[in-house]
Amino acid sequence: MLKGKALVQETDMVVEMQMKAMDSASQALDVCDVSDYISIAAYIKKELDKVFGGGWQCVVGSNFGCFFTHTEGTFIYFAVESLNFLVFRAASSP
Repeated sequence: MLKGKALVQETDMVVEMQMKAMDSASQALDVCDVSDYISIAAYIKKELDKVFGGGWQCVVGSNFGCFFTHTEGTFIYFAVESLNFLVFRAASSP
């Protein structure tokens, strides 16, 4: 569903990670109800945890705000039509 339709708003990820995050979102939209944001976010988080290790966070919705600290090189914010995806790996404590 997502192929060619995602608009990356902001990222500091390498292209490989960007593609995995957007592919995971596409898969989530295929298997989850499009209005079930929690299941979509959980699917994306679990996929990235499997591939890149734990600590990933995902927010999905059409209208949200947030403030967070992330590990450098692990942030992407993209949109598909009116649905927004915020994906990042949480920063570890010093």
